[in-house]
Amino acid sequence: MTASEPTILATSGGHRVGDRTMVSFDALVHHAVELSGVHGRRPRIMYVGTAIGDAEHFTARMYEAARVAGFDLTPLHLFPMPNIEDVEGAVLAQDVVWVMGGSVANLLAVWRVHGLDAVFRRAWAAGVVLSGVSAGSICWFRGGTTDSFGRELRPVTDALGFLPYGNGVHYDTDRNRRPLVQRLVADGTLPTTHCTDDGVGLVYRGTELAEAVTEATGKGAYVVARDGDSAVEERLEPRRLTAPRR
Repeated sequence: MTASEPTILATSGGHRVGDRTMVSFDALVHHAVELSGVHGRRPRIMYVGTAIGDAEHFTARMYEAARVAGFDLTPLHLFPMPNIEDVEGAVLAQDVVWVMGGSVANLLAVWRVHGLDAVFRRAWAAGVVLSGVSAGSICWFRGGTTDSFGRELRPVTDALGFLPYGNGVHYDTDRNRRPLVQRLVADGTLPTTHCTDDGVGLVYRGTELAEAVTEATGKGAYVVARDGDSAVEERLEPRRLTAPRR
């Protein structure tokens, strides 16, 4: 079972401290599974940790989170080589791909070396729900703001471009991101940019923004568009999600 049309859930959330585990899947990850339409069996999720160098300790935490949630998890590692022989077949067999945050610049470079950019585009067209947090959100857009190059935020403008917008993550918790997004949109470095507070996700059907959703109260999503030489920001009120406590 896959989504009925190409679907992306781009987020600034998805994880929380578990009741008995260090990490648990919060409502946004559960919503990605719902978007896939899977029923009658355990959901299949591929975890992609390229942006944090395939850190084994976090893969172990994802295994635990998946076990508690009742999901079957397949990690895709690219260091020191792909851990799966038929990467495309494995990706297409999933209901959801969840991409971890970290360095979006490094993620994009490594994915392109291994042809993952083309694989994920085919998976998206086939109805596998593409999703992720932070770098795992920006990667699906034309670009966004990143600390991949150092402590000072810089633009990245060569992301995969499945979605024809910019993407601003951690919009409420990193005080430097909002003014930089607005400046980059105003000067044309980024196109119209869709932004999320921590705990918020954006659902895209095809390339159209369908809905904003949240796992945290009081959070927002935003559309930042160019108006002459300035940027105009519009707040979107997200729909509140709930996740099972386990």
